[in-house]
Amino acid sequence: MFMVINMEYKITTNSEQETYELAQNFESEKFNNMVICLIGELGSGKTVFTKGFASALGIDENITSPTFNIIKEYNSGEMNLYHMDVYRLEGDTTDLGLEEYLKKDGIVIIEWADMISSELPEERLEIRFKISGEERRNLVITPYGSKYEDLCEEVL
Repeated sequence: MFMVINMEYKITTNSEQETYELAQNFESEKFNNMVICLIGELGSGKTVFTKGFASALGIDENITSPTFNIIKEYNSGEMNLYHMDVYRLEGDTTDLGLEEYLKKDGIVIIEWADMISSELPEERLEIRFKISGEERRNLVITPYGSKYEDLCEEVL
């Protein structure tokens, strides 16, 4: 009998800038069809992380949470970035086309990913954000799959 125990990395950032820079470090080890799942309450740093990642990709467009659009596509960087906010779907991904996005060339970042946990790919990077002070955030980073384990080893 095998038990798969996922590694967890715990990081504390003390400012939006540190969260932004952490995302840039992850971008430095990016790969095609990468999926990053961001989980955390409102204002915990999910969009800040996405902004840092997008900036490092060379995307110069203003990155905002796609709450009302559900998905924003950015094609101006080194790789395509598909930024999703699934909060308003309330778990119903019928019209999202998630599987198609997971097969497109590029990187998928999903905010509120816990709301569609049954739809997420087995292999992914999960980052949980917890507010622990005005600027301080505790992040728990869990890689699912060897590519994501290697990614964490390189970055963290």
